[in-house]
Amino acid sequence: MLIKPNKLHPGDLVATVSPSWGGAGDPELRWRYEQGVRRLEEIFGLKVTPMPNSLKGGDYLYKNPQARAEDLMTAFSDKSIKGIFTNIGGEESIRLLPYIDFDVIRQNPKIFMGYSDTTISHLFCHKAGLSSFYGPAILTDFAENSEIDPYTVEMVNRTLFSNKIIGEIQPAKAWTSERLEWVEGNKNKRRKMRQNAGYELLQGSGIVHGRLIGGCLEVLEFAKGTELWPEEKYWDNSILFFETSEDQPEPTFIRYWLRNYAAQGILHRTNGIIFGKPQDEKYYEEYKQEILKVMKEYSLEDLPILYNLNFGHTEPKFILPYGSLAEIDCKKGKFSILESGVK
Repeated sequence: MLIKPNKLHPGDLVATVSPSWGGAGDPELRWRYEQGVRRLEEIFGLKVTPMPNSLKGGDYLYKNPQARAEDLMTAFSDKSIKGIFTNIGGEESIRLLPYIDFDVIRQNPKIFMGYSDTTISHLFCHKAGLSSFYGPAILTDFAENSEIDPYTVEMVNRTLFSNKIIGEIQPAKAWTSERLEWVEGNKNKRRKMRQNAGYELLQGSGIVHGRLIGGCLEVLEFAKGTELWPEEKYWDNSILFFETSEDQPEPTFIRYWLRNYAAQGILHRTNGIIFGKPQDEKYYEEYKQEILKVMKEYSLEDLPILYNLNFGHTEPKFILPYGSLAEIDCKKGKFSILESGVK
């Protein structure tokens, strides 16, 4: 079992970190970072502090992975900090691995949240025995143009500020992946929202339960074969959550990656899979075909699979606490988290 961190309260101090891309500190994007921070302060009542290296800019942080790791270690070890939010993802936070002290994370459990390349930092937490949160980041969701989506606000409150059972996760009524340049002239320009079709059951029947584990498929590839890759016991009776990035990988990659999970025996150990909405719904149908193809190849046609959930590279998004008990109800096409994510 993973350790659950304590819930957040208004007035708590939280840290912002850049474990991957350092764009939050670049002069042309600093307004965006400050907008996200202001929302944390005004909507959730939090106090926010950037870690010492986190705003030194993309070039510096790319060249100094140890500085990014140092920020993570500082944020975890500082007793006054109650939560850690990532500024954004990226593509190479696997380079932090040599500089991570897993004991520091284990001895200082607290909320840690982000998505995309932050999958690697979630695996740092996982190896240390801490449940972390696959969810919104500062530059994307919290700094959303015009306002934070109410769906995101609700999910942050339900997951991070309450120790009640999270319960059923309703699909977002609308979604967007529209790309608008991050320039100040656009900050009050709402992105175009599209009606959401809701969840789609690809296969399976009945109701299954399992503990959540997963992340961004491309980023998980960096971790395979390293000390970060979860032990076999964590795949047993799990519910896997998978999503793809803004790179919008070709459908054949879904086939290749899933075959590896099958070859490792992971798909035979899990109780079900949830897939996030592909960004901008590109390859929406093609990904489904590849998923079903691999399941047929490995005689896994009965494995419950729910598709098109609002997490990962889509806005708005809900939050997935690693290790929490979740449920897929195939008959009703529902997804629920059956416990709290925090103490």
